[in-house]
Amino acid sequence: MNTQHCRTIACSGVVFGALLLCANSVSAQDPSAQGGQPADPTSAAPGAAPASADARAAGGPSSPAAAVGDAVQGSAWPPSPVPFFRGNAIPNSATPSFPEVGGYLSLFRLVFYIGLLSFWVWSSAWVSEDSTSLKVRSDFWNSAMFAAGATGLLLAVASPSFFLAFVLIGASTGTPLGFYIKERNAKVPEKAKVLTPEHIRRVGIRLLAKIGINIGGEGEVGSGNGPDIVFVGRTETGRIDTSRTKQVENSRGFMAAKELVYDALIRRATDIHLEPREDTMNIRMRIDGVMYPVEPFDRALGDAVLNIFKVLGAMDITEKRRSLDGSFRAITEGREIDFRVATQGIRGGEKMSLRILDQSGSAGSLPELGFRKALEEKLLAIVHQPHGLLVVCGPTGAGKSTTLYAALKSIDAYQHNIITIEDPVEYQMENITQIEVNTKSGQTFGSSLRSILRQDPDVIMVGEIRDDETAQIACQAANTGHNVFSTVHANDSITALFRLLDLGVEPFLFASSISGILAQRLARRLCPKCKEAYKPKAEFLKQANLPVDRIEKFYRPPKNPEEECTACGGLGYRGRIGVFEFLEINDRLRDMIREKAPLSQLKSEARKNGMLYMQEEGLRLVVKGLTSIEELMRVVK
Repeated sequence: MNTQHCRTIACSGVVFGALLLCANSVSAQDPSAQGGQPADPTSAAPGAAPASADARAAGGPSSPAAAVGDAVQGSAWPPSPVPFFRGNAIPNSATPSFPEVGGYLSLFRLVFYIGLLSFWVWSSAWVSEDSTSLKVRSDFWNSAMFAAGATGLLLAVASPSFFLAFVLIGASTGTPLGFYIKERNAKVPEKAKVLTPEHIRRVGIRLLAKIGINIGGEGEVGSGNGPDIVFVGRTETGRIDTSRTKQVENSRGFMAAKELVYDALIRRATDIHLEPREDTMNIRMRIDGVMYPVEPFDRALGDAVLNIFKVLGAMDITEKRRSLDGSFRAITEGREIDFRVATQGIRGGEKMSLRILDQSGSAGSLPELGFRKALEEKLLAIVHQPHGLLVVCGPTGAGKSTTLYAALKSIDAYQHNIITIEDPVEYQMENITQIEVNTKSGQTFGSSLRSILRQDPDVIMVGEIRDDETAQIACQAANTGHNVFSTVHANDSITALFRLLDLGVEPFLFASSISGILAQRLARRLCPKCKEAYKPKAEFLKQANLPVDRIEKFYRPPKNPEEECTACGGLGYRGRIGVFEFLEINDRLRDMIREKAPLSQLKSEARKNGMLYMQEEGLRLVVKGLTSIEELMRVVK
């Protein structure tokens, strides 16, 4: 049951339920049940004329007034034409046994019932949206909140007491809400938890600040205004621009933009995509390399959020058709996160993608990337050699830049002059000169590489070899005493080798400069908390050249979990691990490159040199239980 269903059904039941409850709670007044004595028989009923003695003596027909008079004379009241009165009793001092009757609904009780039912509607909507965004068993908690509210309503209607009905509705609604809060608080950071003493304190400070009572200082008051995130704008050249931050603080959609970014950080997303549709702004996040949809914005709010990001990134908000680029920064919980923004006009609006570059999330060194020991030693030997060219290949999002950053961190930056050329600079590194490519000003990879050769570099990192000029200069730099790292888009190591040759590099120049080619993919790690073991089929093990008698089990995400895992949010995976294929260039391979040997001969020689294919390296991870065979087949074709 989704949010819309809950809201529709619950809102429809608010008025109906309140009326039923109030009808049940109005006072029932029966004179015979009051326990009082009959009024003075000499006191006539209001508006009743005393019966005429002459009329009684004449034996004429008795009128209603005469009947009343006779009853008075006999000290007995006639039966009440209405057995009881319903409504608010208003005491009458003149006739205490017959209070006057007020309205038919209790306004006091109506207010309380509507308040409780409205809280049920609001809390159900909040649970639905919050559980969906955090992936905390959204379907289960939506159903639980609706069932609890409906049950409380029925019990309250059947209750003979207003107080008991009030308690029943509050308890039935509050119980699942409390259990949900307990589960979601166990999954989110400390500052995102609700109904904790700290959260209650912040909310109290915020509410008091709205009425002019500031007891917590500006920082405390500001922390209550949505997630604890501060946006920092940038100019077109990438410099900090605080004026842009102030410009968007009071804009529509500012709170929604903060919540979107905070939600993405909680989920460990690497990309946010805003995609316009006719009435909505669809939102998707890339988590561990896979796209997941999240709760969309309505179109007006989505456009406002998109404009906020454009203002922060020094982008023209009036331009909706041409592609634009920009960047800004967000600061939260002591972390600095850079955002790379790109827009593209499409049919029906403007699409935006945000690349999240978490400075605290960069790899520390090569051993942290998951290399097996022998491969790690070979790679470190190339990284620390005085000259040569190391190329990392793979598709977009395969972690190539992360691997190169890890390689640079394994080099002493104080004893070596390290210069990087990037588009853009993704992670800031200490004591390393980082140059950002700017095609608008004519600063390309090739021109930047040519200029930094005059800066006495020891190690050079080129973000990507895209053209023949960059490839030529990189190979020349590797041959003239520089250690060069770079990337190229290719599916595997052998293909990357031919890709560089196709860029126009002379075979003899390339053969003398290349030291190794590393191909890689990123596979999702199985969640260690919820992964389940199973027995693989013997036929599959034989096809994969794995020993049938030595492998007892593989691991996979749970197929039918009893409850959603709080560690991975029910995804079955958490984090990613590298799958590698390393081609180490020896003298024999260099000779074959100079001779322009065919692909099959190069592969054969590489296998003789101990190279394992990417599938074989990935199967090692599957056997260790780090990833699943399904995930390996997804990323490695």
